[in-house]
Amino acid sequence: MTPAGPTGPTGPDIGPTGPAGPVGDSGPEGPEGLPGPVGAAGATGPTGLIGAAGAAGMTGAAGADAPTPPPSATAGFAANTVGGLITAGSNIAFPSTQLLSPNITLTSGNSLFTVNETGFYRISYHINTTAAVAMGTRLVINGANIPQSTIPPALTLSAFYNEIEIGLNAGDTIQLQMYATLVGVATLLGGGVGASLMIIRLS
Repeated sequence: MTPAGPTGPTGPDIGPTGPAGPVGDSGPEGPEGLPGPVGAAGATGPTGLIGAAGAAGMTGAAGADAPTPPPSATAGFAANTVGGLITAGSNIAFPSTQLLSPNITLTSGNSLFTVNETGFYRISYHINTTAAVAMGTRLVINGANIPQSTIPPALTLSAFYNEIEIGLNAGDTIQLQMYATLVGVATLLGGGVGASLMIIRLS
C-alpha cells in the first residue's frame, strides 16, 4: 500500500461572497427632525376689496362765534370832480360829492373834515392830476403833517394814493394837502375823480 502524501496548504478562512439575500421588512419610523430654515417671502398678493364705510362719528361741539365786523356807522366820503390848479401848500377841496355820517363834518370851503367820535380810523385818499411838477401829497391832522400818509414830491408822478390807520379823538380835524419842497404846481383832473378822501371808523 502506498503511503499518504504530505498535507496541502490551508485554504482561506472566508469563501467568496454569496448572492444578496432578499430585502427585509421596513423598520419603524424614526423621530421627527428639527424644522428647516424659513424660506424666502413670496410675492405680494393683489389688494383686497375696500371694506364698507364705518358709521359717522358724533358731531363735535360748536365753535366760538365769529368776531363781529367792525362798526362803520361813522364814515365819510368826498370827491372833487371839477378839477383845477393846485399850488404848493394848498388844501384840496371836495365840493362835488359828500357822503358823510352825522358825526363827520366838512367845512372851510369843503376842505376841512372834523370827526366827532373818538375811535380808531382808516383814512385813504386818491389824487389824479393832468400835470404835477415836483409836488407831493400828505394828510394834515390837527395842523400836523402825518409822515406815514406822505408821498414825497416827484417830477413825473401824476397819480397819488395812500391809506393809513390812526387813532382820533372827537373834534380832530383832517385835511388833504399837496405840497412841494421848493415850488410846485399841479392840475387836478376834471370830469372825473381829481381827488377823493374816505374816512371809516373801525372801532
